[in-house]
Formats: sequence, C-alpha cells, structure tokens
Amino acid sequence: MVQYNPKDWLNFIFRFHKSDTFIKLWPMILLICAYSGAIAYFEVEHWKWSEKNKVKNIVLMHSLLGFVISLLLVFRTNTAYDRWWEGRKLWGSLVNNSRNLALKLNALLPKNDTQSRTFFKAAIPQYAVALKNHLRQESTRLALDEAEHPELLDIDLDKHVPNQLSAIIFKKANSLFEAGKIKGEQLIIINSELQSFTEICGACERIKNTPIPFSYSAFLKKFIFFYVMTLPWGYVFNLDYLVIPVVGFIFYVLASLELVAEEIEDPFGTDSNDLPMDKMCENIQKHVGELL
Repeated sequence: MVQYNPKDWLNFIFRFHKSDTFIKLWPMILLICAYSGAIAYFEVEHWKWSEKNKVKNIVLMHSLLGFVISLLLVFRTNTAYDRWWEGRKLWGSLVNNSRNLALKLNALLPKNDTQSRTFFKAAIPQYAVALKNHLRQESTRLALDEAEHPELLDIDLDKHVPNQLSAIIFKKANSLFEAGKIKGEQLIIINSELQSFTEICGACERIKNTPIPFSYSAFLKKFIFFYVMTLPWGYVFNLDYLVIPVVGFIFYVLASLELVAEEIEDPFGTDSNDLPMDKMCENIQKHVGELL
C-alpha cells in the first residue's frame, strides 16, 4: 500500500508513481490523440466540412450522455471503494481479535505451560498468514514446528488451510479444557475470538469471490470507448486541431476512474493500492509474541 502525504500537492502533480493511471494509460492516450488528429485532418483539410454540416450536432449527444456516464462512474468507484473499505475493516477486526485472544490466553494459561503458550504464540499469527495467502491464492508455508506440534501433520495444503488452522486452534483450546488447565466458563470467554476467525475469513472470501457483474463492467468500458471515439467528430468544428489534447484528456479522466475502481475492488492482491496485509501479519506476530 502506498504511503503518502495528502497535503503535498506538488508531489502528486509532478511525480508519477508506478501505480499512477497516467503511466498505465499513456499508450491508449497517444492512440486516442492520433485518432483525433486523423479525424481533425479529414474534416478540416480533406473534406472541408463547414459549420453547417449536421455532424456538428453530435455534441448534443455528448451533452446528454455525459451526465449518464458520470452517474455510472460515480456508482462504479463508490462500489469499489466500499469493497476496499470493508476488507480493511475485516482485517482490522482480525488484528484486534488476535490481540484479544492473546491477552485472554496470557491470563488464563499457567505460567509454566510453555508448550501451550508456544503453540498459540505461533498459531495465532500463522492463521493471519494463511488467510493472506489463501486470499492471494498463494501456496501456504506453515511456520509452525511439526515436531513440537504433531497435530499439524494433518494439514493438507491442497485444501482450505485457514479452516484447518482454525480447527486446530479450537481443538487445542478444547484439549486445555479437558486437561483442566482452563475452566468451562474460561473456554466460553475465548470462544468469541476463535469463532471470529472463521467469520472474518468467510467475509473476505465473499468480497474476493464476488466481483462486479461482468455485464456492468463490460458495458461501462464500451460506453467510455464509444463516447470518446465520437468526441472528435463534433468538437473539431469548434476546437479545430485543439481537439487532439482535449479528447486525450477526457479519455484520461474517464478511463482513470474505471482503472482505479478495477484496482481497489479486489483489496487482497499485491497492487500498490491494495491492503497492507503483509504489514498487518507482521504486527499480529509481533504483538501476540509480546503478550505470550
């Protein structure tokens, strides 16, 4: 995730980050400018259309459709940002619940039970790592020592790893209850945090596995394309060859909004504007380790 100072206007305007939409769109912008230049040349120099030509009235269509495309882009960006922000809240809950679980276990577990403390000290952060890798569809490499914790031998990396880890953590908590190291009411106290892990995982999967409907995304891209491609035909009568930079700038604005929405609608990837899940996993490991 890009860290920046929102008050540094000069840095925003005159420096280009690798995630800046201009860097991603400049080939298309040049193509649109070349197309606009060709239309301007044929209308002005070759065909020599006058301002009485009915093609000039095509700007009326742009005036009507400009409002429509604005509404569609606002809905598109708002929907994408809602998905990004919901993902951030879910991972914030995971961080908080991991700390709360570590706090409660630190108070409930006997000081001399180093085996259980070591298990939870490693297992709680590893759940966050497993969830991160699961959402990014990467292979999960368990950081727990199987020699010390033989229950991890049952982990199948080809199946749902976060669910398996969550089950192992709950079984460990239940075994402590059966061994008399924690009481029944104490098990109930930590149950909410244990249950929240699976709920957070399910909510993240809902965001990950439910993209914006294809028909809506495809329609918006086609709308932007044909809207921009018809701009030079009408505006060349008023702007002459100035239609080249004007149309290029309009395409940059409209396409950038769609591009930003595409990037943030899946907040669990590795793009520059996606959630800093690596950093949050490190924070969970650090804070849980300090507590246990």
